[in-house]
Amino acid sequence: MRTRLLTVPALALAALALNLSVIHEAKGGSWVYTGPMNNARYYHTATLLTNGEVLVVGGNGTNGYLSSAELYNPASGTWTNTGSLHTARQEHTATLLANGKVLVTGGFNGASALTSAELYDPASGTWTNTGPMTYGRYYHTATLLTNGQVLVAGGVNSSVVISSAELYVTMSGTWTNAGSMSTARYAHTATLLTNGNLLVAGGFGPGGDTNSVDLYDPATRIWAATGPLITARDRFTATLLTNGQVLAAGGFDDATAEDYFSAELYNPASMSWTPTGSMNNERAYQTATLLTNGQVLVAGGSYAFSNPSELSSAEIYDPVSMTWMNTASLNTARYDHTATLLPNGQVLVAGGYGPNGVLSSTELYGSAINPPFQITSVVRTNANNLLITWTTSGTTNYVQVSAGAVASPSFPTNGLRELTSIIVTSPTASFLDVDALTNGPTRYYRIRSPQ
Repeated sequence: MRTRLLTVPALALAALALNLSVIHEAKGGSWVYTGPMNNARYYHTATLLTNGEVLVVGGNGTNGYLSSAELYNPASGTWTNTGSLHTARQEHTATLLANGKVLVTGGFNGASALTSAELYDPASGTWTNTGPMTYGRYYHTATLLTNGQVLVAGGVNSSVVISSAELYVTMSGTWTNAGSMSTARYAHTATLLTNGNLLVAGGFGPGGDTNSVDLYDPATRIWAATGPLITARDRFTATLLTNGQVLAAGGFDDATAEDYFSAELYNPASMSWTPTGSMNNERAYQTATLLTNGQVLVAGGSYAFSNPSELSSAEIYDPVSMTWMNTASLNTARYDHTATLLPNGQVLVAGGYGPNGVLSSTELYGSAINPPFQITSVVRTNANNLLITWTTSGTTNYVQVSAGAVASPSFPTNGLRELTSIIVTSPTASFLDVDALTNGPTRYYRIRSPQ
């Protein structure tokens, strides 16, 4: 089955005009291979460029540290080589700047932590050196702030864990001191909040895994501690949700060699974390991608860190129900891969480390946005009933309603019926799953009942 999404403008319009939510459901997702990279790699970066292509840079390959870079074209599903870095590196960062260029910082080259930084120009396909950082670091974070500067925080240099932060000034190509976090850390996360502050969470500190969390205010250039994680963790993911909260999921505890199922939510208003539903699989080194429907796709990773086993499983977090549901598994188990949301709504997973070593394979999750119909009205006709109406796109459209809801007109035995409106009776459910089929491929939608 191939899943279709409502376009983001259509979602916004429907929510505004009808006071309802139409959310694409993940249960129809699938993975398909797309063109392999020219170089197998893990510990690399992947950056969506303004032209819709994906730039993959550096990492570690079958023959060691990589300086190579390549571009993925979603239209053709193929990769082409582009200019190489001046310095091979892994565990670096790559940040898309406001001018469309990509800033790569730090990393490890097999001998030392790097201070060097380089700029990629998509127009010329070449790299130029820019001002070096004060401290060599890898396993750090780099975040584009709302003022256009890039904040680099933490990391490790040999055996020294770093608490310092630096700001890259795009106009001058230089770095300035940005103070220090309350806790030195690496393998942490950094998430830009809707208020412009930066949330840095967890990671591995001088005394082991830490649950400490710091907030950076770009206006004052001051770091301040905020509510700690419930569970100390490193090598986890942190995702900014559409409601402004941050979802931390999975990760690893070096002290116990334990991978985590657990997840938790940070609320910027209360500056505290609360538990949310646990994943179905324990995992670290996974990816987490915010989908266009507001849900979060977590894919791959590893468990049993002392003897890592690669995961192919993937699952979806629903912020409304605060639960996880399994979705289709990757075709190839992998960790230390990258995941990039493409402009067409698909997710591109690239490279990583698999059961047989470093991977060049790449996969796509979901189908390109191509809505089969537009929901025009959802009206509560009485305490129990909803009247759902839509317009078709000129092709045959069918719908079916999730178990637990009764629909009128009734459906034939195969659960399908051609029509352009439906009355749904569901006294208890606040959400109704509506599957729309157009000549075979299934499109899943979730409709929030108006109050």
